[in-house]
Amino acid sequence: MDLKNSAANTAHTNKKKIIIAAAAIALIILIVIVVIFSNIGKPLDPGNTESVSVTVEQGYGTAQIAQTLEDEGIIDNPSAFKLWSKIKGYDSKYKAGTYALSPSMSFADIADILVGGKISTVTFTIPEGYTIYQVADALSEKGLVDRDRFVELLEKGDFDYDFLSGAQQNSNHLEGYLFPNTYAIAEGASEEEIINVMLGQFGKEITEEHYKKAKEMGLTMNEVVIIASIIERECKVAEERPLVASVIYNRLDKGMALQMCSTVQYILGETKAVLTVADTKIQSPYNTYINQGLPPGPICSPGLASIEAALNPADTDYLYFVLSEKLDGTSNFSDNYQDFQRDSAAYSAAYDAAN
Repeated sequence: MDLKNSAANTAHTNKKKIIIAAAAIALIILIVIVVIFSNIGKPLDPGNTESVSVTVEQGYGTAQIAQTLEDEGIIDNPSAFKLWSKIKGYDSKYKAGTYALSPSMSFADIADILVGGKISTVTFTIPEGYTIYQVADALSEKGLVDRDRFVELLEKGDFDYDFLSGAQQNSNHLEGYLFPNTYAIAEGASEEEIINVMLGQFGKEITEEHYKKAKEMGLTMNEVVIIASIIERECKVAEERPLVASVIYNRLDKGMALQMCSTVQYILGETKAVLTVADTKIQSPYNTYINQGLPPGPICSPGLASIEAALNPADTDYLYFVLSEKLDGTSNFSDNYQDFQRDSAAYSAAYDAAN
């Protein structure tokens, strides 16, 4: 009987020890979970309050959002963000949009913005035909950039885009590639972020079909952009873009200097209604009056319509064009110098009479 009681007591003691051990292990696990979870969601860098423009595309799930946040340097653990979002019940509640976020934000801060759709953006428009310096002026006037810093990045910044590999390698490296568009950027976005947004838009607008057509024409994309930039600055009427393109190609085919006023205006840094003889003799690789072929780089940022015209010129024999005497922005096109002289005289007379 004593043996049975002893065995029972031992079994009871062992069971009690197992229960205590299990409870201890459970408590340890709970503590670990609490410690881990209490650290999940803390800011990546509390001292870095610089805003980054983060776009959550329509249809993005939590996994894609978490990866985007990591890619933009807002968080460093996408899996933790996914787990935290699931536990907190935020899955499928995040809203698409462009947000101003920073590494100083906690998961809770980020979620509050994404769930609430608290989009903090600034909108600006860059017209077709602006040079990089006109872009700098426009953004500076709106208070969106420090002009000196913006220009420094334009001239010396390192931007990694495949289409820039064929661009001119000088301070005008980005000329022609800050795509004209209306943009919504995060409030407080840096100069570098704004440039990247505009360069990224060029990459979106120019498709494989554009590259294929350029190759068929024996042109590099940089040459297409150069031609398109001239079209953009020379053409006042949208329907005439393919005609202006035809003049450029016809003159190139015949080995004639392009003699485009817009290239001299680019050198001058201003748009003059009539160039002087001295203007046309300025020594510069951009001066298409004294140099044959294309200038070394674009003279502005062309819009998609001018790029399309450069890739689809009209089939004409035109070698000349000049603004018409109607003074409505249309041009007169001709295939011989005598008609061009007549058209030029008619424009000059009409311009003088109006001014």
